Amino acid sequence: MPEPQQSLLIQESTITLLGTAHVSRTSADTVRSKIRSGKFDVVCIELCQSRYNSMMHADQLAEMDLFAVIRQGKASMVAAHLALGAYQQRMADQLGVKPGIEMKTAITEASALGLPVVLIDREIGITLRRAYRNTPFWKRIFLVAGLFATVLSREKVTEEEIEKLKNGDVLETAFARFSEQAKELSVSLIDERDQYMSAKILQTIELHSKKRILVVVGAGHVRGMANHLGHPSSRPQAVIKNLETVSLKRSWWKVVPWLVVALIAAGFYLGFRESPDLGWRLVWQWIIINGSLSALGAAIAGAHLITVITAFVAAPITSLNPTVGSGMVTAAVELIIRKPTVKDFRELRMDTTTVSGWRKNSVAKTLLIFFLSSLGSAVGTYVAGFRIFEQLT
Repeated sequence: MPEPQQSLLIQESTITLLGTAHVSRTSADTVRSKIRSGKFDVVCIELCQSRYNSMMHADQLAEMDLFAVIRQGKASMVAAHLALGAYQQRMADQLGVKPGIEMKTAITEASALGLPVVLIDREIGITLRRAYRNTPFWKRIFLVAGLFATVLSREKVTEEEIEKLKNGDVLETAFARFSEQAKELSVSLIDERDQYMSAKILQTIELHSKKRILVVVGAGHVRGMANHLGHPSSRPQAVIKNLETVSLKRSWWKVVPWLVVALIAAGFYLGFRESPDLGWRLVWQWIIINGSLSALGAAIAGAHLITVITAFVAAPITSLNPTVGSGMVTAAVELIIRKPTVKDFRELRMDTTTVSGWRKNSVAKTLLIFFLSSLGSAVGTYVAGFRIFEQLT
């Protein structure tokens, strides 16, 4: 089955959209043949800067300040990025093909001929945040579960199935294969990126007028991009700016954690007012339930015993202060005890393809400890909260 492609003439520049599968020998061979034909002056590829760096300069991961990532609230994006990379790696391992081989081929071949290489995809962090925000709150758990189920599944993927990805997109497939959220996800993962990459191509045309431009993208984008390029709705700069904006959380959501804290504090107050014995009983229940569930989460993630104990101590305290989560404390302690090595960063992509790998690799394990201890503390907050008010009524 040949790679889908479509050619357009825009402002005296010839645009050739070449659809590929992201893990396919056939696609890589087609890309190589196209570039070596000498028919193109510029090559655009479906990569953002961070994915390009991850693909071409893997050792740069060793320079990542993991605690800074967690403190700045970027742990979710890093974990999702790792999960997507692991999914692609798993498919590649089964087929004996390097992940993103067609993009690497495009970069290598274009560079060898001295052709400009333009990165046209939106930053993956922005795409994932917009996908998360566009998904209804009550469905987000299925989105995340679907992603990690896809990553950790041991189901074999045949090369024939990989070739079928020519009708889709690797990001959409990774998220939606084990969940039913494709309808909500397709807006951010497919439609918006079709618009964004089309706008980037129009910008490229402005810089390289009257040139022959080859665009290497996942086959699922070809039809949508051809439509946007043929009927541009506004200036490319405006489209890019709009699609790079991540809407802020509604302000009332920021109040919810403080309301929970206020209710818990009110429960303690009412308990002590009724009797000191009841008050202290409520406090101890809060400590035991919240601390135990957070410690359990840390233990499941493979945390050091000291980290598990820290989770038990920290969770009841941090749950009363929404500005500091128990996961931040446990991650910091784990990093002090088991500082990730350069080897951990180098093997990160391979290790995250299995459950045991997430618990073995110090980088992945720290992220897992952060999430599971935070989740345990969050569940503990509500369980303990309901328990407190049951005894007051």
